[in-house]
Amino acid sequence: MSQRKVCVVVNSRANYGRIKSFLRAASDHPDLKLQLVVGASALLYRFGKAIDIIRDDGFEPQAIVHSVVDGETPVTMAKSVGLGTIELATHFEALKPDVVLTVADRFETIATAIAASYMNIPVAHTQGGEVTGSIDENVRHAITKLSHIHFPATARAREFLLRMGERDATIHVTGCPSIDVLVENDLKLPKDIFARNKGVGADLDVSKPYVMVLQHPVTTEYGEGLAQIETTLKAVDRLGRQGMQVIWLWPNADAGSDDVAKGLRVFRENNDPDYLHLYRNFSPEDYARLLNNAVCMIGNSSSGLREAAYLGTPSVNIGSRQRGRDRGQNAIDAPHDADAIYRAIERQIAHGRYPRSLMFGDGNSGKRIADILATASLQLEKSLSYLDMPEERPSARVKRVNL
Repeated sequence: MSQRKVCVVVNSRANYGRIKSFLRAASDHPDLKLQLVVGASALLYRFGKAIDIIRDDGFEPQAIVHSVVDGETPVTMAKSVGLGTIELATHFEALKPDVVLTVADRFETIATAIAASYMNIPVAHTQGGEVTGSIDENVRHAITKLSHIHFPATARAREFLLRMGERDATIHVTGCPSIDVLVENDLKLPKDIFARNKGVGADLDVSKPYVMVLQHPVTTEYGEGLAQIETTLKAVDRLGRQGMQVIWLWPNADAGSDDVAKGLRVFRENNDPDYLHLYRNFSPEDYARLLNNAVCMIGNSSSGLREAAYLGTPSVNIGSRQRGRDRGQNAIDAPHDADAIYRAIERQIAHGRYPRSLMFGDGNSGKRIADILATASLQLEKSLSYLDMPEERPSARVKRVNL
């Protein structure tokens, strides 16, 4: 039997961390041939240029896709989706994959699903069925309806996919490949971890406690990003002035990113804090190490609910971006209010580590997905699964009227 060609599209630093273990498993699988396409913000320096890390890890892309329209506004987001769809269609035509695997729910991800499904290429999708706030929820469910095989991370997500009319045989609960990185690597902090990742700001001491902060714009709250990040900065500044070190990661490329970045730049220039260091990106392994050893994760990144839950790292989830997502005991919520955020951080630091949660995976997700994709039946035709039940067929429920 010839190898099945699986094309994976990585469009951001988060995409890579959430699919790296599958890339390795697919590369090693005797029945799969991995095709890698890297594009969008994964190519851009200001978002950490994840492609450099990807290549350092031994993965050479078969195609590069420049598709981000500069500006980080709702208009440029929409245009980036269109440009991504056009460019990916060209590369899919050249690569001729048997199946395209797309990751999660970002705006670049829906371009992958649109291009592949219109070209009669089966689409596989990770992290479908999850519930959150912002445009990500709409995009995630739209990708589900364009996809033919599903790899949800949790049992709850599987149930939601069934309720959306997806066929049970196409849904495989595999966990999230991001958890694999936590299991496969030594999570002790190397002495040079802060220095080797560069960034800008104060010199940090690896032997002293620190918090991590990662706050993205909320696309459905466009225009509020500056005020929201200033509120978080007030809370974290209070903590920093009391002696806590702060690692702060740059926001993603969603609409409103420029407002969040502006708030961070202005704060640093005006205050020159001696406790704060800003970073553009980390390798998945270094990110895991830093998250594992942080006394608290702060912001609105899903990693505060996913990877941090597995590690038991206390997390303060701010605002609406992760509203409704599955979570373990480690996360508590706070509104965009400086006092409330500060109190939540204090509470989490005082609590300390939480029990490990296996809700999002046990460390074998990438291999599971590879094994399933090597043998799964890939069918383009799909319909709502509950239409298979006779009592639910429209002809059985609709009374005909002769006119």
